[in-house]
Amino acid sequence: MSLFYLLVVAIVQGITEFLPVSSSGHLILLPLVMGAQDQGQAIDVAVHIGTLGAVILYFWRDVRIGLAGTPRMLTGKTDTPGSKLAFLLLVATFPVIVIGLILKVTGLSDAMRSPTVIGWTMLIFGIVLYWFDQKGPETKTEADWSLKDAVKLGLWQAIALIPGTSRSGITITGARAMGYTRQDGAKIAMLMSIPTIMASGILLGAEVIGEADWAMLKDAAIGAAFAFVAALLALILMMRLLKSVSFTPYVIYRVLLGLALLAISYS
Repeated sequence: MSLFYLLVVAIVQGITEFLPVSSSGHLILLPLVMGAQDQGQAIDVAVHIGTLGAVILYFWRDVRIGLAGTPRMLTGKTDTPGSKLAFLLLVATFPVIVIGLILKVTGLSDAMRSPTVIGWTMLIFGIVLYWFDQKGPETKTEADWSLKDAVKLGLWQAIALIPGTSRSGITITGARAMGYTRQDGAKIAMLMSIPTIMASGILLGAEVIGEADWAMLKDAAIGAAFAFVAALLALILMMRLLKSVSFTPYVIYRVLLGLALLAISYS
């Protein structure tokens, strides 16, 4: 793999992981657009590790609280902010792990990796995001996150297993539908990404660890570093813009890309 293509993969993954535009969809489309060979699972794992580092760093205060409360949560007690956060993140991650394993075992996850599927999901879930972002009330904050909402958001997140949906996008959509403010809904969605990306990385990493060699490890390290920087910058920009800008710009991008993909697919 050329250094240029590796950097493109890392930067695209980093930028799109937390923006509501679907990182998986872009990574599937990238080899088709550039006429290159698919980057492979090892690079996918590496760039996901890079984005994981970015979201942990950005939300380190909350991550630290959650980590500190995890031992208490494991004893069955959720009476502190940290143990409650750890428990709710665990609950919200469960649906995507179970459904993801089912899709992988049945082969449906590979069957859905097509420009046509991505085109439709880009378009449909972009419109859904716009609807709830514009019509949803802003009556809840992160302090209102409950077990019931964690279950609901976990199910919303599982929809993102369909390529092109966007994990962050569909989770933010669910949060807005429940009445969370844009900033707090986005924050909850970002925190939910941490255990989800970890689980995905462990699953994919277990498959490629035996194939690793020095050249692959070097490419993986470069990819992870650039994905980390790109993801951190994208995360900072999005969270700041949410103070004054809605999700409409991302919706416009999704709709235009979705229509273009569908036009190509059905032509």
